[in-house]
Amino acid sequence: MIDDALFGKPLISLITVGFAGIVVWHLLSRHRPTTRLVVQILFFAVMTLILVGSGIEPHRFQGYESEDPRALLVIVAKTLWWIHLAWAVIGFIRLYLVLEGSPREARLLQDLVIGVVYIGMALSVLAFVFGVPIGTLVATSGVVAIILGLALQNTLADLFSGIALTLGRPYIIGDWILLSDGTEGRVVESNWRATHILTSANNVVVLPNSFLAKLGLTNVSRPDESHLLILTIRIAPTRMPASVRHVMATALASCNSIVREPPPVVALKGLDATALEVELQFRVTSPSQRVPARNEVLDLVYRHCKSAGLLLAIPPSATVLTADLPTEESAKPPSVTPLALIEAIPVFTTLTSDEKRRLAETATVREFRKGDVIVREDEMLPSLMMVRAGIIAARNAGEERGRLAPGDFFGETGLLAGMQEVCTLEALTPVTAYEIDQEAFAPLLSERPALAEEIADHLASRAERFRNGASLPPEHARSAHAILKTIRTIFKA
Repeated sequence: MIDDALFGKPLISLITVGFAGIVVWHLLSRHRPTTRLVVQILFFAVMTLILVGSGIEPHRFQGYESEDPRALLVIVAKTLWWIHLAWAVIGFIRLYLVLEGSPREARLLQDLVIGVVYIGMALSVLAFVFGVPIGTLVATSGVVAIILGLALQNTLADLFSGIALTLGRPYIIGDWILLSDGTEGRVVESNWRATHILTSANNVVVLPNSFLAKLGLTNVSRPDESHLLILTIRIAPTRMPASVRHVMATALASCNSIVREPPPVVALKGLDATALEVELQFRVTSPSQRVPARNEVLDLVYRHCKSAGLLLAIPPSATVLTADLPTEESAKPPSVTPLALIEAIPVFTTLTSDEKRRLAETATVREFRKGDVIVREDEMLPSLMMVRAGIIAARNAGEERGRLAPGDFFGETGLLAGMQEVCTLEALTPVTAYEIDQEAFAPLLSERPALAEEIADHLASRAERFRNGASLPPEHARSAHAILKTIRTIFKA
């Protein structure tokens, strides 16, 4: 039986303060944990003073008369006191329990300790507010725990696997991982139950932690995201292996999509009467660059092989007579002519076959030694250069922006529109190029005045695309009308 003095205004005040504390705690921003903790401690302290002043001991159970409605006030008051005590402890945990440099471990430890605090609060309320015998409850809960454990076996397996993965840290959010079952992608979310992986197909794969813990895992993002690619190329054995290896190394050196440090590797894997098998090993900055890099390497291998007169070998599964295989004496690879290069240049797509042929006949051969500067930044090159062989580095403000390989071209903006070059072009290897000057191009414009408008439209759209991706001087940001006017001024057409 509780003394009547305990049921009155103090209990009403305590309950009011308790509910007010709950409202204020929820109104405060989660991004201000210190303020929330201070407010929580103040409300808890006020509730404790009211309880002590009223003679109520929240840590002891007091009997109630079942028919006495005033006992409900004591139950509510003591329950609110235990709730506020638990929240104050949790506030301390979230604010001060931090593992330096290990945010995931700190979060896991916080969640575990907070779970223990809530369990302790619930047991305390049952024991000291409602008088439930905890010992008997714990003994009975063992049977309940076995039943729940069997029913929640998969969920618990995911839970403990999540704890193991969190402590082991085989990956973090943002890492690119490859699983032994073939699943590959970037980790976008990891919680107690599952890990979410964003694949290259832009789909999110949700893997239960218990399933993920059983798989072999490769973290592609460690120690960094650079990724090794290996391509096998088969070359007809019409040249010495050392010459083939040099051509393959040059092709890799001209690639803009691969990592230059560590340098790519060219490995000769095998040689027989049908092919010299070459393995190209190179790295990309991230797994997302694998397809663009592979495409560029294959394109450059083809162009350098064609430039050097190498032939690709027939597939191993193909049936062919030995007498039909090319040899050093019988191999006749197609030569890279000025006409073939002109047909590959987009700005000349409007020319007829006869016009392209006549333009190709005017091309002259230019040779550059390694280290020669072909044209400097902000200078105008009044001729079109088509790379026949070698590698050219394009530098802007002292920084390399890319490399040109056989089949690439430059100088068309200076030849046709009087624009300055954006980059300094320097020969990284001995370079052979075909050159077409303004005198060779003038007859075409005089015969076809409409050709100037077509070229102006093409150069304007190309300059706009380039300007969106790089910093260009003001003279490059010109309209098709301004370029057309310049073309007519240069060629007096």
